[in-house]
Amino acid sequence: MDTAPLTGPRLGIAALALALGTFMQVLDTTIANVSLTTIAGNLGVSADNSTWVITAFAVANGVTVPLTGWFMGRFGVVRTFVVSVLLFTAASLLCGVAWSLPSLILFRLLQGAVSGPMIPGSQALLISIFPESKRATALGIWSMTTLVGPVAGPILGGYISDNYHWGWIFLINVPVGLVAGLVSWALLRRRETATHRLPIDVVGLLLLAFWVGTLQMVLDLGKNADWFNSSFILVTALLSALGFVCWLMWELTEARPAVDLRLLGDRNFALGTAAFCLGYALFFGNTLLLPLWLQMQLGYTATWAGLVSAPSGLVAVLCTPLIAPLSARVDARWLGTLAFAAFALSYFMRAGYTTYADYWHFTLPLLVQGVAMSTFFLAMLTISLGGIPPERTPSATGISNFARITGGSFAASIVTTIWDRREALHQTRLAEASSPFQGPFPGAVTHLAGQGLSEHQAQGAIARQLVGQAYLLSATDIFWACGWISLGLIAFVWLARRPPAPTGPIAAD
Repeated sequence: MDTAPLTGPRLGIAALALALGTFMQVLDTTIANVSLTTIAGNLGVSADNSTWVITAFAVANGVTVPLTGWFMGRFGVVRTFVVSVLLFTAASLLCGVAWSLPSLILFRLLQGAVSGPMIPGSQALLISIFPESKRATALGIWSMTTLVGPVAGPILGGYISDNYHWGWIFLINVPVGLVAGLVSWALLRRRETATHRLPIDVVGLLLLAFWVGTLQMVLDLGKNADWFNSSFILVTALLSALGFVCWLMWELTEARPAVDLRLLGDRNFALGTAAFCLGYALFFGNTLLLPLWLQMQLGYTATWAGLVSAPSGLVAVLCTPLIAPLSARVDARWLGTLAFAAFALSYFMRAGYTTYADYWHFTLPLLVQGVAMSTFFLAMLTISLGGIPPERTPSATGISNFARITGGSFAASIVTTIWDRREALHQTRLAEASSPFQGPFPGAVTHLAGQGLSEHQAQGAIARQLVGQAYLLSATDIFWACGWISLGLIAFVWLARRPPAPTGPIAAD
C-alpha cells in the first residue's frame, strides 16, 4: 500500500475528483427541493406526494450511514468510495429516466442507500493524499465542496426545471460521477487501506430499516389518509413502534451493534446529538417549505425560488474560513449559541413575510441563516464528539449522522403536514369573517365587478386571495415555532460540559 502524499498534477487531479464526489452527493440533497412542483405536475401527482422524492433519499441515506465503517474496514476506503460513487451515478441515471412517481421514489431510495460512504470516504482520502503540512488545505477543500452544494443545488435545479425536462437534475450526475469514480480509482487504487473480516449486525440493521421506513410511511401518507382514522396508518404506526422497541432492545444487548446506543450515556454526546438532530430538522424542514410556498402560492418559477434559497449557502461559504480558525480558541458552546441565535433570528424574520414582499425581503432572512450554517455543524460535532475516545469515534459519528439525516427526513413530512393543516384552520377562520352579506366582501365584489369581472369571477379571485393568505398565516405559524424552538436548543448547548477544542478532522457527514 502506497501511503506517501501525492504531489504535483496528480495531487490536484485527485483532489478535484474527490471533491466532485462530495459535491455530487451534497448537491442531490437540495437540487430537487425547488423542482418538486414541476416533478409533481409532470408525473400527475399532488405536490405534497412529491415530497417522497426528498424523504426517500434521506431515509435510505440515514439508514445506511452506520454501515459505512464496516464497508471501509471490510473492503478498503478507496474501493468503498469508488463503488459508492459509481453506484450513485447509476442510480442517478435511473432517477433521470423514471416514468412515474413510484419508480422515481424507488430509484431515489437506491440512490440514498448507496451514497452513505461518499462524503466520509472523500474526506478520509483527501486527508491521506495531502502532506501533513497541508492538512488544513485538504479540509478546506472538503468543507467548501459541502457548502457550495446548497448554493448550487437550488439554482441549478430551478434553472433545469424551468428550461429542460426535470430528469436532467439527476442526469447531470452521470458524467460527473463517471469522472469522479474512474479518476479516483486510477490515481488512488495503490493507496488502498488494509481490509479485515468484520462481523456485521444484520438483525440490528434490518430492524432499523423497518422502524424508520414504516414511520416515514406514516408521516408521508397520514395526512392524505386522515391519520389514525385509517386502519392502514394505525397498523403501520403500531408496527413502527414495535420495530423501534425491538431495535432498542437488540442494540442495547448486542455485543457489536450496528448503532452503539451505549454512547448516549455520555452527557455531551447525548445533548450534542439531540441539538444537532433537532436543529438540522428545523433547518431542513424550512429549506423545503419556502420553495414550495413561493411556487405554489406566489407564482415564483423554480429558477427564482432557487435564487431566493441559494444565498444562505453563499454566506456560509464566505463565513466558514473566518469562523473555522476560532474553533481552536473559542468555547464551542458559544459557537453553538451563535448558530441557534442566528437560526432563530432568521425564522423570526420570515414570520414577517407578506404575499406582496419582494425578492430581497425573502432573501434577507436566508443571509442570516448562512451565518448560522457556518458555525452550526462545527459547533455541534465538537460538543458531541469532543469527549469520545478515538476508537469509538466511528460509531459516534454514525449515530450523529443517522440522527441528523433521519431527523431532516421526518421534519420534511411533518412541516408540510402542519402547513396544510394550519392552512385549513386559517382558511376557515378567514371565511367566517368574509360573509357575502356583510363586512368587506360585498364591497370587494363590487369593486372587482367595476374592473370588468363577472360576479363569479370576482368571488373566485377573492377566494384565491383568501387561500393565499391562509397559506401565508400557516407558514408564519411554522416560522414562529421554529424560532422559539431554536432558542430553546441553546439550553441543550449549555447543559453540556465545555468540550475540548478540536485537534483533528471531524466528519460532518
